Amino acid sequence: MTTQAPASHDPGQIARYIVNGLVATGVHYGVLSACLELLHFGSAGQANLVAACFGITASFFGSRHFVFRRPQEPVGRQALRFGALYVAIAALHGLVLTVWTDVLRLDYRWGFVLATGLQVSLSYWGNKRLVFNPPTGKQP
Repeated sequence: MTTQAPASHDPGQIARYIVNGLVATGVHYGVLSACLELLHFGSAGQANLVAACFGITASFFGSRHFVFRRPQEPVGRQALRFGALYVAIAALHGLVLTVWTDVLRLDYRWGFVLATGLQVSLSYWGNKRLVFNPPTGKQP
């Protein structure tokens, strides 16, 4: 009899998550660059907002089809949960950076590293447990 590692320790899934994050980041950066260099947006902030939408969309579909492989579930529910998760994580990221830099007066770069590490960890856990989780029910 062979035993499998629990799903929570799936190194293949973690590797796919990292690849998906790199691709989504590339999409975000590519759209940001296109908005600024080709479309001549007057504001980097506005260009980044547009680019973030593309990057987040790429991350969602990559997570759905490549990382967690749950395309058979209704896309609308997954998209709503994904959006809510990312809004919460973005708020937490901002809060951590604000406290680290503005309240504690520490170097913003280290605060960014800390907040981003927290963001990556919470994103993986949240996507695995809350967004792309298998339906609950009795196991055979």
